[in-house]
Amino acid sequence: MEKVNHGKQEKRQKIKDKDDLGSGLLQLVAEKQGDNSTLNGNKKNVGNGIMFLINGIISFVETPGVMGDQKRHKILMVSDFFYPNFGGVENHIYYLSQCLLKLGHKVVVLTHAYGNRSGVRYMTGGLKVYYIPWKPFLMQNTLPTFYGTLPIMRTILIREKISLVHGHQAFSTLCHEALMHARTMGYKVVFTDHSLYGFADVGSIHMNKVLQFTLADVSQAICVSHTSKENTVLRSGLPPEKVFVIPNAVDTAMFTPAPEKLSHNEIVIIVISRLVYRKGADLLVEVIPEICRLFSNVRFIVGGDGPKRVRLEEMREKNSLQDRVEMLGAVPHARVRSVLISGHIFLNSSLTEAFCIAILEAASCGLLTVSTRVGGVPEVLPDDMIVLAEPDPSDMVRAITKAISILPKIDPQVMHLRMKKLYNWHDVAKRTEIVYDRALGCSNQNLVDRLSRYLPCGGWAGKLFCLVMIIDFLLWRLLQLWQPPEEIEEVPDFSLPNSECPEFKEDGSLSLR
Repeated sequence: MEKVNHGKQEKRQKIKDKDDLGSGLLQLVAEKQGDNSTLNGNKKNVGNGIMFLINGIISFVETPGVMGDQKRHKILMVSDFFYPNFGGVENHIYYLSQCLLKLGHKVVVLTHAYGNRSGVRYMTGGLKVYYIPWKPFLMQNTLPTFYGTLPIMRTILIREKISLVHGHQAFSTLCHEALMHARTMGYKVVFTDHSLYGFADVGSIHMNKVLQFTLADVSQAICVSHTSKENTVLRSGLPPEKVFVIPNAVDTAMFTPAPEKLSHNEIVIIVISRLVYRKGADLLVEVIPEICRLFSNVRFIVGGDGPKRVRLEEMREKNSLQDRVEMLGAVPHARVRSVLISGHIFLNSSLTEAFCIAILEAASCGLLTVSTRVGGVPEVLPDDMIVLAEPDPSDMVRAITKAISILPKIDPQVMHLRMKKLYNWHDVAKRTEIVYDRALGCSNQNLVDRLSRYLPCGGWAGKLFCLVMIIDFLLWRLLQLWQPPEEIEEVPDFSLPNSECPEFKEDGSLSLR
């Protein structure tokens, strides 16, 4: 009864305070209008109204989770692939993080150490990066430890007051372990798949089973193309309604066409990719000599490095094309634009591709693209900006011949303006924000409910996955006893002044100063 009466008294007091506020504001209006009769005997109400207004403003500022702060996410991006390494995944994480920071969210990146780069670093816009002291084991991936990263992962999650963990790339062992530990600790997780995988070879079979384990308990997933979504759903068994399609983007402010249109007296074809089997380096070995034989005014510039570079150099020597095929080796990302604007056509010979950011960069620089019709590539550009071919040398020669014939109709400046409207990172960040909201809206589940998701993963695999998660849970509870969360110091949040933050231009491109 006392609690009920106390509640009623509080309600009456709030109503009285509101009446005082209304009366006080009326008195202020009357004072402005010179109606002194209204002021007589009511000065007390004016004071009460002003005090109520001030207290309301103070409580609004001090109350957490009000207005702008209620939708502010604290995100941990996790992947083995990040700067100073360069690639599509690295660029995606960096630009997405910068845009999310601009939208008011807190973003922290977790990756492994690169050479002497270990510890905590800060990047543009106040982006905080943890380079944990794990060395890469194979292809920039850390050695799988299952539970070795749990203590440091738990510490970072608590210190940074993270609300959601976002893992990138199925190849990344650090990503898989982070998502596993985060779900054990009750965090919501989102996974982005950037690549396509097969179903027949031994490597793909094992990778698909690992992906099935990771995504069995994921909150939401993102794919970069509709083809990638179909591939991920088939490989992991994830319900399609949990998978969103959000394409990559390009910083059109960085990739601009040459100031003057290049002459067509000599046609320059640009190739920039890793020289590996998956990127179709073997196709280039057969296509380049044939194009040089058909067109005496065509020259190739090949940027990139990899195990297949030897084959390309042998092809150049065998066909005496040293003066028509220039090998640049590895090209730093800062120099990619300068290489692109020296050519007319961009050639992509990938055998599998979920979404090729290199095509976006080339199109933003005004180059006509010739690409293999694989994966999500047909979804990237409109038909009048790209010529597609089957991953066959003769069909690629036909596509390049067609591209050379329509080259005079291509206006690089017009193509660049179209790319500004088609792709920008701000749109990607806004759509990713919706996925985060959906993930955080998912219901919390206890260990028993979560284990029921792993059992259908296979007769033996399902039981093994359950055992892995039970051990992970027990180790987490042991860490909770050994070092309670209250003993871990939380990092104070801070944001840079607007003058020091990256800005969006009117076209949606990102300006990093």
